[in-house]
Amino acid sequence: MKKFLSQETAKFVDEKLMGPLAFSLEQLMELAGLSVAQSIAKEFSPGKVLVVCGPGNNGGDGLVAARHLFHFGFVPTVFYPKPTQNQVYLKLMMQCSALNIPILESDINYSEYYFLVDAVFGFSFKGQVREPFDSVLRNMKDSGKDIVSVDIPSGWDVEQGNVSEGIYPKMVVSLTAPKLCMENYSGTHYVGGRFVPPTLQQELEFELPTYPSSDQCVKLQ
Repeated sequence: MKKFLSQETAKFVDEKLMGPLAFSLEQLMELAGLSVAQSIAKEFSPGKVLVVCGPGNNGGDGLVAARHLFHFGFVPTVFYPKPTQNQVYLKLMMQCSALNIPILESDINYSEYYFLVDAVFGFSFKGQVREPFDSVLRNMKDSGKDIVSVDIPSGWDVEQGNVSEGIYPKMVVSLTAPKLCMENYSGTHYVGGRFVPPTLQQELEFELPTYPSSDQCVKLQ
């Protein structure tokens, strides 16, 4: 049984979930973002947090996480350097705005925040990081702040890991299951996204940890 998923397998899991298993993208983002926020609440005291969101699904997870962090007593700000006009993400932004969560596109003072949430790129990312995200990731790394990455650390190769000497987060919340790049990761590691049916695990022969009670996340040892 595999404990770490390749990029191809991770994509196939998503296709299954949103195909024959009838999950919507919005459902999966909601459950993923909730699990990220719950993982953070288990490791960090409430304070000011900057949630850095990319233009795709990983950024959507970050927007959901920001909303839940607000309800958990944190003071989130969203940094969205390249917002999209996709209705899914616009609705998530509206939900954040309804809570008066600031959504900024530039001029970030990283020193204001207790820690950072990296929701820029997920497992589908390939190739070189381009602007504006090249500068964003460099500034996150140079900030000296603790970083929590959503699913995988942004800029990492999903299978080979941190080949470009990018950010090295204090904590990662893998979604659905850990990806191959996390095999030798030594920081705090959670798994969230409690939506995979046992039949899919058996079909693809991968292993998931046991979630405690009603928790939406589980800490790996």
